[in-house]
Amino acid sequence: MPRYTYYTADVFTSRRFGGNPLAVIPDASGLDAPAMQTLAREFNYSESVFIFPPEDPAHTCRLRIFTPAAELPFAGHPTIGAAFVLASIGAIPLEGSAAQAVFEEGVGPVPISIRAEGGKPVFTQLTTARLPEYGPPAPDSPALAQMLGLWPEDLLSGEYSPQAVSCGVPFLFIPVRSREALTRIQIDLKLWKDLLGHWWAREMFVFAFDPELPGSHLHARMFAPALGIAEDPATGAAAAALPGYLAPRAPQKQGMLRWVVEQGFEMGRPSLLEVETDLLAGQVRAIRVGGASVLVAEGHINL
Repeated sequence: MPRYTYYTADVFTSRRFGGNPLAVIPDASGLDAPAMQTLAREFNYSESVFIFPPEDPAHTCRLRIFTPAAELPFAGHPTIGAAFVLASIGAIPLEGSAAQAVFEEGVGPVPISIRAEGGKPVFTQLTTARLPEYGPPAPDSPALAQMLGLWPEDLLSGEYSPQAVSCGVPFLFIPVRSREALTRIQIDLKLWKDLLGHWWAREMFVFAFDPELPGSHLHARMFAPALGIAEDPATGAAAAALPGYLAPRAPQKQGMLRWVVEQGFEMGRPSLLEVETDLLAGQVRAIRVGGASVLVAEGHINL
């Protein structure tokens, strides 16, 4: 009977039972797509990641990422969490205070940086394989507000109107006026299906420039019914696309911009995602997403 070792980690947090839980199978050799999808449903986390030998020997490994409902070409919290787990178990050697890796994903090679202290990883960061891509104009804000269970005046307008952006996975970014408005969101799934079920970006990243913690810049919630995720406590792929929304609206047009994003607070799983982008003449040239992680469990699963 095939037996696979797995680890679980909480990602984008420095304490257990916060952040976004992740299942990692560090050697998934022999598993096909139906088996991985079955295991992702069994773990029932927002994502599970399966690690294979790289196709290019110059790279570290190949990742396949599954939600309970579908495979993704890229996702931030599995990428960050996989790097943390592999470094924690010695599969990525840590020498000194830093290490580098390259993960093969559906979007292409994803560079990874790992910061270590005392021989243990404390912070992992990815650089996106793709720069922002923009979708068609968003649906009308009153319809979006109704879908979210909010009043039309809860949504920002003008320069901060909703917009769809992707760095591998499309998200509809919807700014609202306050953190209080975020607490009132109740998704109407029928309206979501009618409005976004077959649209370019079906996943919704709703945020306010009204953070809870000192040092943070945004407070956010993410909803992905099409992926089988009612709400996600930390969404690295959305954080990766976020500079595509924020950078063109920022007064600074050169150098590095940085944001700390709060997510998962309403779910009781507070997460902090650190996002950076490099600008040249107002154009996004690179995007990085990082955070802390902690190991939670280790076990074996029989197939």
